[in-house]
Amino acid sequence: MTFPPHATTRSTSELPHQLTGVAVFLLTAVSLAIPSGYSIGAVILLLAGVGLILTRRVPVLSKQDGWVIAALVAYALVSMLEAWWDGQGSRGFDKPSRFILAIPALLWVLRYPPKLAYVWGGIALGAISAGTWGGWQKIVEGVGRAQGHTHVIQFGNLSMLLGVLCMAGLGWAVVQRHRGVWVALLLAGAVGGVLGSLFSGSRGGWVGFPIVLLVLYRAYGTQLSTSWKVAAMSAVLVGGLTVYAVPQMGVQARVHQAFNDVALYVSGENRSTSVGSRFEMWRGAAQLIQEKPLIGWGSNGYADAMADLGEAGVISAEAARYGHAHNEFIDAFAKRGLLGLAALLALYLVPMRLFARHLQASHLTTRAVATAGVLLPVTFMDFGLTQVFMEHNSGVMMYAFMLAVLWGIYSQRIKEG
Repeated sequence: MTFPPHATTRSTSELPHQLTGVAVFLLTAVSLAIPSGYSIGAVILLLAGVGLILTRRVPVLSKQDGWVIAALVAYALVSMLEAWWDGQGSRGFDKPSRFILAIPALLWVLRYPPKLAYVWGGIALGAISAGTWGGWQKIVEGVGRAQGHTHVIQFGNLSMLLGVLCMAGLGWAVVQRHRGVWVALLLAGAVGGVLGSLFSGSRGGWVGFPIVLLVLYRAYGTQLSTSWKVAAMSAVLVGGLTVYAVPQMGVQARVHQAFNDVALYVSGENRSTSVGSRFEMWRGAAQLIQEKPLIGWGSNGYADAMADLGEAGVISAEAARYGHAHNEFIDAFAKRGLLGLAALLALYLVPMRLFARHLQASHLTTRAVATAGVLLPVTFMDFGLTQVFMEHNSGVMMYAFMLAVLWGIYSQRIKEG
């Protein structure tokens, strides 16, 4: 059988875009369903991007593209510099290198952006699978806190991230041909992602949820009628009260435990609870920051100095045994000084600012991508308040490569007008 020349050409030209679509879909769809699932799509994008560089087909970059790449490079280089002078060896270069490796992936997506059905479909399925897997572990297997195939806090917060991104995608869904199906899928993903977080009991992800709702309101709320706003607010309140009231969810117990931990810490009765240990870590790290605010202590130096504070009774022995401060910003400041804190803030704030420019774009598809782009750093900043997310491979991979995907799509859309 022969095909018309134009049909063959069109089919061939679509292959790179389809490859991007499959990779982007896998990046999120199996991110939490299988061990290191987020790495599959990321590796495909990386290899494709490296091939693009080797064949000298790199797309022309805009000034905004340059800023995003600069933020990735700056964070990686500062972290590698710390690893070098702190004597961490090759392991210290592992996680920072992922931000450099995300750049070829970004270049590939810029040149061959995927159809957005791959993006939102993968996110929705990833969120649904996380919620289902978390529910199975919590309700059927009877574990105290669902953790999927990774660290319990990472699982809960990344599940929340996927659910939140589903909410951002609703703007895209309502303008699709089969909008009923897409809206239902993304709503199911939003519920699944939030449930995955609740089943994990990872309280840090819940703290910033009002900020997430504020971003969503800024993007879509002004176009909703009063009745829809009331309905949405009622759904949030009823949903929140329901998950709090159902003991099997474990939310009520985790909230009560947090208040109890604070009370024990303030009274001085117990400084080694989950919350109390964090307070102690922050107090110890704050003292270290005062001693070396410019260059920091390095990871090894930080661990040794915190151990000394523990032995001296300045902080609790429980808090002294951790190698990080359980706060992304305090940890970066203590280990890499002002330069490290600035690089971390740039990693979050530079893309956030650029995405926010089209948070109210007239085209709902562009607005949906912009909203997702703003919510990515917003959620990671929230997660970072009680966890050093970038100390974990899952956090590094999901942020770096999700940023590459969302920025690549967003940048192409704004270039095309």
